[in-house]
Amino acid sequence: MGVSNKRQGETASVDAIVIGAGFSGLYMLYRLREAGLSTRVYETADGVGGVWYWNRYPGARCDSESICYNYTFSEELYNEWSWSSRYPEQPEILKYLNFVADKFDLRPDINFSTRVTSASYDEGSKRWLIQTDQGDQITAKYFITGVGCISTANVPNIKGLDNFDGDWYHTGHWPHEKVDFTGKRVGVIGTGSSGIQSIPVIAKEAKHLTVFQRTPQFSVPAKNYQYTQEFLQKSKENYHGMRHLMRNSVAGMAMYYGERSVLEDTPEERRKVLEAAWEKGGWAILFAYNDLLVNEEGNKLVAEFVRSKIREIVKDPETADKLVPDHYYGTKRAIIDTNYFETYNRENVRLVDVKKAPIEEITSKGIRTSEGEFELDAIVFATGFDGMTGSLFKIDIKGKNGVSLKEKWENGAKTKTYLGLTTAGFPNLFMLTGPESPSVLGNMPAAIEQHVEWVIDCINHLCQNEVEVFEAKPEAEEKWSQHCRDLADATLYTKTESWYTGANIEGKARGFQIYVGGYDGYRKICDEIASKGYEGFSLVSKSSAKN
Repeated sequence: MGVSNKRQGETASVDAIVIGAGFSGLYMLYRLREAGLSTRVYETADGVGGVWYWNRYPGARCDSESICYNYTFSEELYNEWSWSSRYPEQPEILKYLNFVADKFDLRPDINFSTRVTSASYDEGSKRWLIQTDQGDQITAKYFITGVGCISTANVPNIKGLDNFDGDWYHTGHWPHEKVDFTGKRVGVIGTGSSGIQSIPVIAKEAKHLTVFQRTPQFSVPAKNYQYTQEFLQKSKENYHGMRHLMRNSVAGMAMYYGERSVLEDTPEERRKVLEAAWEKGGWAILFAYNDLLVNEEGNKLVAEFVRSKIREIVKDPETADKLVPDHYYGTKRAIIDTNYFETYNRENVRLVDVKKAPIEEITSKGIRTSEGEFELDAIVFATGFDGMTGSLFKIDIKGKNGVSLKEKWENGAKTKTYLGLTTAGFPNLFMLTGPESPSVLGNMPAAIEQHVEWVIDCINHLCQNEVEVFEAKPEAEEKWSQHCRDLADATLYTKTESWYTGANIEGKARGFQIYVGGYDGYRKICDEIASKGYEGFSLVSKSSAKN
């Protein structure tokens, strides 16, 4: 996982501290530095990349098209980098982020191999005190988290894991060196995105693969392909058009919802539309109609189409039945795959339904369910992440009066923010792609750019007006959180258990902590609030208070 870089802790005072050196942290550092603000970035890993530093599992790749899965703040950067294919794999994305770090010489301001353990706001000095596992004690006026929405790995608490004689891995914290499954009996627990991506690759290598599935998932073919030089050149020539599309679309991509309702088409027309979307691959089915996520009857028709495709692909009817989901289509993160369902036609692959036969324990030899024991040489946990709040709760963040973020949000049960960027009681704290922002419902780099640009504009405003304390008002926070809940409850999202709602984490409070009004709608709201002198915020200057 990289070499430890133990160093002497420092005591210092800076303008801003940023946690994380992924897409969010790198761009935030760049903009802070350009604004002339002294900045420290702390990163647990020994290199840049964020989630793409850790997610090195077999088959790991992006589910946004690569021409959109990059920064657009610099036309020069956009033109200097060329992606190899429609959906790039992890090594290429990590290479891109390293390219960005080198181009803008960002590394000198990043402390790697350093975990921020606590951050507390001092009301007397009006500054944040940050402590790290390396012994750093740094104070800063602004504290900015770029920890990611899905970066805290969830290893389920299964009895007996320590007794297992073989090796085990989690897709979210994969070894840097290649894991060789040749000739081995492998068990994969989980069929979310990382499971669906890794299972076909592992199956080709392993002697035998047993997949332990709790909940079947919808997945559609990625239909990945290599880019031609002609395509790349046209994309670069269309930089301004692409940037405009990404910044003004519902999901931060060059895609728009169809113009019709699912129910407006005849069965024959609908089949034709969905067949074309299936052949196009990626998120095309999700965008085929304009009401897929709010129209229950229409969603059922589209879901049944995808189910019919699964049954067509998987030859064994019993296995196909296990793989067919029963939730609404698109209400979990849309998954795309390469030969996932085809993998179950291999003789060396077996599917186990752990809802029907739950895992009872991990033994020295393998995994025992209520129906028997499966002998394994290696176990892969593809069990996802503690989404939205998990990464924030790993840090002991304390605001005014010593109240921790975990206490305020009651361990996630009552998460409240204003714009998904700030939360009352925690002055001068900005959360990039935080809970109740639209981040994970689309193309993350587009969401990140919008957040970073809003934050830096805000900080520049605060500096120019000598504002010392910037804090969300409780009533604005309450109104925003209620608005987020109202929007979500009008969709089918809240009728499906998923990591969006925290259902993948045992004991975690359920709640849909995402703004569903689209990237474009969200951007307009944020811009309007800023234009009104940061409506809903308390701004306290050195000389007077504005409330």
